[in-house]
Amino acid sequence: MAIAMSYPDHCRAVLRLGLPLIGGHMAQMAIGVTDTVMLGWYGVEALAAVTIGSTLFFTLFIFGSGFAWAVMPLVASFAAEEDEIGLRRATRMGLWLSIGFALLALPLMIRSEPLLLLLGQEAGVARDGGAYLSIAAWGIFPALLVMVLKSYLAALERTQVVLWITVISAVSNGLANYALIFGNWGAPELGIAGAAIASVISHLVSLVGVVAYVCLVLPQHALFQRLWKPDPQMLVRVFRLGMPIGLTSLSETGLFAASATMMGWLGTVPLAAHGIAVQLSAVTFMLHVGLSNVATIRAGNALGRRDPWHMERGAITVTLLSLVMAAMTIALFVLFPEPLVSLFMQRDEPQRDAILLIGTGLLIMAALFQLVDGAQVIALGLLRGVQDTRVPMIYAAVSYWVLGIPCSYLFGFVLGMEGIGVWLGLVVGLGMAAVLLSVRFWRVTLRGLKEAADTAQSA
Repeated sequence: MAIAMSYPDHCRAVLRLGLPLIGGHMAQMAIGVTDTVMLGWYGVEALAAVTIGSTLFFTLFIFGSGFAWAVMPLVASFAAEEDEIGLRRATRMGLWLSIGFALLALPLMIRSEPLLLLLGQEAGVARDGGAYLSIAAWGIFPALLVMVLKSYLAALERTQVVLWITVISAVSNGLANYALIFGNWGAPELGIAGAAIASVISHLVSLVGVVAYVCLVLPQHALFQRLWKPDPQMLVRVFRLGMPIGLTSLSETGLFAASATMMGWLGTVPLAAHGIAVQLSAVTFMLHVGLSNVATIRAGNALGRRDPWHMERGAITVTLLSLVMAAMTIALFVLFPEPLVSLFMQRDEPQRDAILLIGTGLLIMAALFQLVDGAQVIALGLLRGVQDTRVPMIYAAVSYWVLGIPCSYLFGFVLGMEGIGVWLGLVVGLGMAAVLLSVRFWRVTLRGLKEAADTAQSA
């Protein structure tokens, strides 16, 4: 029956799963956007400091999220096989590995000022960025645990609850930011520290919400009973699948972290403009991330049923939907760059004109890589669904670091294109990743699965 699904059927299935996931990712991004907007209102220096500080947090968070991403295809495959013990074991060990990673990452963020100085940031930016991270770092624990549980729920196609829990978290972050950054509603005016506290609060709200849902609605999985009990076999399996995913994500996130570092070399105003452009790009990127999650879930489910033809139709559908969404966001960035950048600043900001000039140019560049960024993340999602992660990790590292970062430096500093050149290097790196990963899935992995299925049927 699955093989007989038409493309409209696939489209409806993808959107049914994908729209709540996209909404959930959008709500998650709203936390960062809220921080950027409100700190932009508070001051350019504060915005620049939190841009560099949150970049380090996000880089480590994405790296650690590899274990959560590994849970998604495993649970989807176990669910297709009706193996509740397997999906429970995979989720539990994903939680274990996430806690372990958070313990390793915490000291690096708490003592981050010397690192930021080493990366060439201005003394004031490094000091304030370090102050932000000394508080925000504690949010890495609930943030990573939430990622694991969201992956577990998404793999079970319970995407609506993922959306609503994230929305509640984003609202709590916005309210806490408004109170603690500016000192509203009788709260102390804490500025950067207030933004950090608000972020930790939002992660804790998410964790409480998702744990409560799992305990109340899915008690049959007994996810938290005997959570302390080790499971070495599954721990190794999740680690082997998740570490390449984490390193792949780190390669891409590191690409953007390196670009933020380079923008900091150009000065506070370019770094602030970069922070605005990155936030806007990240919001639209969540459209593709949501579809990539659907690709992982449906590919993992098809893998569990040993049905590569169903997988192929679903992959074509999700890729076409990503292209449509990329076209829409490209039009938005090209037609309305100045109004979008203006959202992040007060009208009386002394450096408003300079930030607008740089930010609108960067947003035009961001439009260029919407297409390639979407293509590479969809291909990654499909490959993760079939538990193919090691070769994609190598492709990503080569594309982002061997090609992308050197091109950013070459265009930005050697050729004197400054911020535009830095972003052009991002386009080159992401474009190469899109090509390599797409060829990997369509020409190698999917073809191999079809041949294996044909052999099994003929036997």
